[in-house]
Amino acid sequence: MPSYKRIAVLAALAAVHEASAAFAPSTGGSFAKVPSSTVSTSTGVSTSTSLKSAQSDPLTGINSVGEAARPFRRTVYTHDDWIEHRSSDRFYKNLVTLTDSGIFRSLFREVATTTVVAGFLVTWNCIFGDYQDFTGMVHDGPMKGVLPILSMPLVPFTLVSPSIGLLLSFRANTAYKRWDEARKNWGMNINHTRDLVRLGNAYYDRAAVSPERAEEDLKRLALCTWAFVRSMKRHLSPEWEDEEAFKKEMLEKLPKEQAEAVFAAAHRPNRALQDLSLAIENLPMHFVRKDEIHRAATIFEDNLGSSERLLTSPIPLFYSRHTARFLSVWLLLLPFGLWDPLGNSWNHIDLIPAHFFLSIFLFGIEELATQLEEPFTILPMQGFCDKIYNWCTEIVSFAPGSNGMPVHSDGGTPSAGAGMLLENVNGEIAYPRQ
Repeated sequence: MPSYKRIAVLAALAAVHEASAAFAPSTGGSFAKVPSSTVSTSTGVSTSTSLKSAQSDPLTGINSVGEAARPFRRTVYTHDDWIEHRSSDRFYKNLVTLTDSGIFRSLFREVATTTVVAGFLVTWNCIFGDYQDFTGMVHDGPMKGVLPILSMPLVPFTLVSPSIGLLLSFRANTAYKRWDEARKNWGMNINHTRDLVRLGNAYYDRAAVSPERAEEDLKRLALCTWAFVRSMKRHLSPEWEDEEAFKKEMLEKLPKEQAEAVFAAAHRPNRALQDLSLAIENLPMHFVRKDEIHRAATIFEDNLGSSERLLTSPIPLFYSRHTARFLSVWLLLLPFGLWDPLGNSWNHIDLIPAHFFLSIFLFGIEELATQLEEPFTILPMQGFCDKIYNWCTEIVSFAPGSNGMPVHSDGGTPSAGAGMLLENVNGEIAYPRQ
């Protein structure tokens, strides 16, 4: 075989090798760490713990734009955010910020590889086939006839495209359902933490204990409720991201002995839930009312189990891998099928941008599903925990009668304490002065 033929074959093999390497995981490069404003650091944790967390960080040394962007997807919308979300220029903004998209940036290697394949095909066929000059005249390539031009019929790609659509649709829909279930679990946590603390505050028998004891019991109830959801958040988060912040928060808000007992537990949410159950049992009230509060705590355990199932059980790996392989091979070979249909453009040059955008959007669907499949590191769980803490501590501060409403005992007579109705000399009911 002449030397130039060998060179051409070697060039083709090198292109295929580079294309396959682009889809392999990278082990080098820099990584933009999660900003300190997103993940808190602790000065109360020992150096050995910090070193352990740093050493266990699986992102160290990996160039993963998608992983670095996950903390920034923990959005909590306000009314102003919704106004911007519905703005009439949203399409324009989304188009001009295409290159800033975390999805686009995380797919750079894959999209660049498929685009290079398209460029390689155009170059190859211009060398071994015909090409047009800038005036539109057709000329023989410098090595025309030495090797055949590369192309494939479009029919096979058309036949399998519905299958790719079904695979991608199923994967994206299933991933979204997983995210939706995780968000609903945390929504249930938010709802029932408020419900539990509200019931504890309303059912508490203040006549049986001192005001100091009542304040201590209800404060403990609120803190134990928060400690469970915070332990659940840590349980569902990577150790290298949340361990130090978790220990710092727990030591700041809980008694040291209680916090260290949670740290030492093999399953921290279980320990926190046990502490919450004991806090409920210490409340002076009828056992029927305690049972009602315990039912709210049982819902936390259900939410925890559902979340653990999502974290430990991905979409079956053989399905995800087959979809990724199918899509990768289809996009790598698609330029060969588009060679003839795009033949009206100058030297088939339209093939390159057309395949570039096809790769972005099809790989993007698969990337969206992958990002949604594990939902907890893109959910604003820290924001949820902070809200739960603020709301629970506020609810237990609501003293009976503090709003001026009368407070009656079970027998229908006014109970002692703030807000008790007073009867004036004329026999009329009056509220006490504050």
